Amino acid sequence: MQSFLDDDFLLDTETARYLYHETVEKLPIFDFHCHLSPKEIAENKRLTDLSEAWLSADHYKWRALRTLGVEERLITGDADSWEKFWTWAGIMPRLIGNPLYHWTHMELQRYFGIRCILDEDTAGSVWGAARERMERDDSLSVYGIFRKFNIYAVGTTDDPADSLQYHAQIRDSGKTTTKVLPSFRPDKAINIDKPAFAEYLATLGSAAGVTITSFDDVKTALKKRIEHFASHGCLASDHALEYPPFEEPEGGEKGADAALKRALRGEKVSPQDADAYKTTLLRFLAREYAEKNWVMQLHMNAFRNLNSRQFAALGPDTGYDASFDARSAGNLARLLDSIERDGGLPKTILYTLNPADYYPLATIMGCFQGGGICGKIQLGSGWWFCDHIDGMETQLRTLSAVGVLSTFVGMLTDSRSFLSYPRHEYFRRILCRLIGGWAERGEAPNDRCLLARMARRISFFNALEYFEGPRDDIWFLL
Repeated sequence: MQSFLDDDFLLDTETARYLYHETVEKLPIFDFHCHLSPKEIAENKRLTDLSEAWLSADHYKWRALRTLGVEERLITGDADSWEKFWTWAGIMPRLIGNPLYHWTHMELQRYFGIRCILDEDTAGSVWGAARERMERDDSLSVYGIFRKFNIYAVGTTDDPADSLQYHAQIRDSGKTTTKVLPSFRPDKAINIDKPAFAEYLATLGSAAGVTITSFDDVKTALKKRIEHFASHGCLASDHALEYPPFEEPEGGEKGADAALKRALRGEKVSPQDADAYKTTLLRFLAREYAEKNWVMQLHMNAFRNLNSRQFAALGPDTGYDASFDARSAGNLARLLDSIERDGGLPKTILYTLNPADYYPLATIMGCFQGGGICGKIQLGSGWWFCDHIDGMETQLRTLSAVGVLSTFVGMLTDSRSFLSYPRHEYFRRILCRLIGGWAERGEAPNDRCLLARMARRISFFNALEYFEGPRDDIWFLL
C-alpha cells in the first residue's frame, strides 16, 4: 500500500511511473490562464505567512470553511492571520476526498518541505516552520517561485483599459526569465445588461482616446486597446460567458448600435437585444483576434453571485458561484459558425464549468478544426469545480474518445495564488496514470518513446506551439 502523497502518488502502474518521473516531472510550465496580480509580480512580492498565502483570496477554501459552519469573521472577517490559519488547519481532517486536501499538503511539501499531516495538533509547528522559511528563503519570493517551478510563462487576466504598466516593468527589469503576458478580457464592454456598463465605456474610451457614443466607437476603442495589448506581448483573449450568446440583431450592426445607445441613456435593454449586441461584438472581436493570431478563450456556464445578501456584503469572487446547466450547445455552434462565416475563427479554447457539456463541446469543436493548425479548437482542461481527479479524468477521456487527445494544450491554474503551481503536477500525474493504464491493459502500445512524446506534448510543448507558433526544434526537444 502506498503512503499518502509519496513519490508515486496517483501513479498506479509501472508505465505511469516512468512517464511521470522520467519524461514530464521536470518540464517547464506554461500557465496560460491565471489571475495573479501583475503588480505583485513586478514588486517580487514575498509572502509573510500561510494565512496570507492560502486564505486571503481563495474562494475554494472559503466555501469549504462555510460548509463546515465556520463563522465569517474567521474567513473574510477581522480575525487575525493566526486565528484564520488555525481554523483552516482544524477543518483539514474533514476535507479528505476534496482536492483541497491534496493541494494543501502538496503545497506544504513542495514549497516548505513540510511532510506532516495538517490538523489542529500540527498547526503551530507548520505555521512557525513556514513563516521561518518565508523570511529567509529567496525561493519563496515571486521570482524565486517562478525559478523553483520552472515557470516558462504566465498569462494574467487584464481589462482592456489597463495601462499594462506592470507588465512593462516586469519585462524591462530583467529580474525574471518567466514571460508575464497580459490576456485581453473585455467582459465589461460586452455585458451591456450590467448596471455599470455605461460608466465602464467612459473608462474604456478614456484609455483609448475615444468618446464612445456608438457601436462603431466601441469597436474603435477595443481595436486600439488590442493594439496596445499586442505591443506588450499579448497572445490571448479571455471571455467569461454565463452562456454563449447568439442572437442576430435586426438590421445587423444598426440593431447593436440602437441597443448600445439605449444603454448609454440609462434605459433597460431587453435580454434579446443584449444577446444581439453581445453576439455582434464577439464576432467583431474574434476577427480581430484571428488577425493577431491570438487564442480566444471562452469560459462558459459559471452561474455567478447567487447569494445576493453575501454579494452585497463581500462582492464578487468570494465563493458564491456555481456550475450552470444552461443549454449552451446550440448557441455556441451558431456563434462559432457565424464567426467562421464572417472571416474565420481564431484559435479557440472552450471551457465549461458543467462536465455534462464535455460531449457537446468536444463534438462541436470537431466541426471547426482545420486551417492548417493542429488542434485549432480545444476542449479546455477541467476548470474550477472540475479541476479534481474525476473532473480532469472525465475531460481527458471525453477528449480522447471523440477528439484527438495528443493535440491537447493541457493544464492551467486559473488561480490568484502564487502557491498553486503543484496543480500542474497534479494534472501531469493524472495524465500519466491515464496513458500508463491504457498501455498496461493493452489499449495502447507499450512503446515508451511513443507514449513519452505524447505526455510531454500535452504537459508543455503543445501549449508552447499553440500560443507562440510552430517551432523547428520541437522534435529535438521531445
